Amino acid sequence: MLSDIEIAQQSRMQRISVLAWERLGIAEEHLEPYGHYKAKLSLAYLDSLKQRPDGKLILVTAISPTPAGKGKTTTTVGLGDALNRIGKKALIALREPSLGPVFGMKGGAAGGGYAQVVPMEDINLHFTGDFNAIQLANNLLAALLDNHIHHGNELGIDVRRITWKRVLDMNDRALRDIVVSLGGPGNGYPRQDGFDIVVASEVMAIFCLSTSLQDLKQRLGNIVVAYTKDQKPVCARDLDAHGAMTVLLKDALKPNLVQTLENTPAILHGGPFANIAHGCNSVIATRAGLKLADYVVTEAGFGADLGAEKFVDIKCRKSGLRPDACVIVATIRALKYHGGADLKDLGKENLAALEKGMANLARHVDNVRNQFGLPCVVSINHFTNDTEAEIALLRHKIGTPETPVVLARHWAQGGAGAEDLARAVVSIVDKGASGFRFVYEDAATLWDKVRAVATKIYGAADIAADAKVKAQIQKLQDDGYGHYPVCIAKTQYSFSTDASARGAPSGHTINIREVRLAAGAEFVVMVCGDIMTMPGLPKFPAATKIDLTPDGKVVGLF
Repeated sequence: MLSDIEIAQQSRMQRISVLAWERLGIAEEHLEPYGHYKAKLSLAYLDSLKQRPDGKLILVTAISPTPAGKGKTTTTVGLGDALNRIGKKALIALREPSLGPVFGMKGGAAGGGYAQVVPMEDINLHFTGDFNAIQLANNLLAALLDNHIHHGNELGIDVRRITWKRVLDMNDRALRDIVVSLGGPGNGYPRQDGFDIVVASEVMAIFCLSTSLQDLKQRLGNIVVAYTKDQKPVCARDLDAHGAMTVLLKDALKPNLVQTLENTPAILHGGPFANIAHGCNSVIATRAGLKLADYVVTEAGFGADLGAEKFVDIKCRKSGLRPDACVIVATIRALKYHGGADLKDLGKENLAALEKGMANLARHVDNVRNQFGLPCVVSINHFTNDTEAEIALLRHKIGTPETPVVLARHWAQGGAGAEDLARAVVSIVDKGASGFRFVYEDAATLWDKVRAVATKIYGAADIAADAKVKAQIQKLQDDGYGHYPVCIAKTQYSFSTDASARGAPSGHTINIREVRLAAGAEFVVMVCGDIMTMPGLPKFPAATKIDLTPDGKVVGLF
């Protein structure tokens, strides 16, 4: 059996200029090629498409992730290919991978098997340099902030109240909490600091929510980096940093065009994590796709409790985007794990564990249908050891005329294996049954917004925080940020903040450990439980298996 990278390396890609013209009608003059098989789309060209009608937006989400995998990106790719196979003009819109999980534990984010985006190695590594630009813009602001303090601190910044962190697109636990500016007066004022991973940064969030270069610059200027001794906010604009930051990001803001193994156009742009950020690709990319195709398949990170909730309550609220339907991805293996089965036994038939684990899928279906108001299809990402009895049980317990359960074999068969899924999606879109709604209203307080997500989506009984955190939330409310949506950072593995609580736990309490204002992105981050904004590497990092052969071929990447 071929590995993902071997399948990708045997693919027959079209030159990106040919694909853009033949599939999307984009002339070569509107492309900025990065080699033969990837290109950036001109912002001026995308702006010229505003009068075109929008296509249909399909949101792909999933059950709570497990070590057994689920295949959300693979399904997004397979569904896009399948829609084209049944005669629809389709395009997929995805996030760019972070090097943290590529070299860590999760791996890349280009799909798998015969449902991948290519060139896979480029996409999973440096790609077109967008993340490097975001990293540099973020760290330029940090450097300008420390430099301002070193040269007299005219703004009166309280060095104990600096909130801006540096970032790195790598898992490096040693950088979570550090001391900077050691070595004497020439190096600045020593203080405690730390790094986040790039995909958790506010600059990444701003990048993905901006609608133009001007909007990007405005949002960057609004970033709050510190406070004065009388607790007045100091913004990037006060440091005259936002102009240079925008310059660093001006090329990165152009969406990237690539393709699937079956030459379906794919726009990859931005990449915030959904467990510690808002988990969606850029608004610019999604809007571009809706002008260029009749169907756009996009994804939100991790499970529907995290990525889909933030897609709805942050991305859709800020952009005006509205999904027409939702696909919830599950695997029988993962559902058995949620039902208590041991990881090493997931290949064996276990109807009892499967039925118990369906509680996780059932809650996600209920949330998508009854909290977000979206019609949905359940897509079972097929594995060869799934038994007929298990498939029948899942269809019987979960499937309804309103929520069909469809078996998809795109990993092994490409788009041909997802044609049934594509037809089911088209069918519910054609019914026009979307009753899209938010989980909470803008006018609710920040505290009540977190409570709404916790009780309605996570099944929690209530939320909690210590006195210091409660005071911080109340201050943000009093300072005029109460109308912002909340971005909840918590473990992706459970509806609770306990990563080991499988299935669909209920009655728990969500504890808010830390609060961060993202004034440029226009949301408030609520850090819950033990979630880290700078992940660490596992005991056996994926990086140790990645190598280059003597003839220059990348191996070990997945």
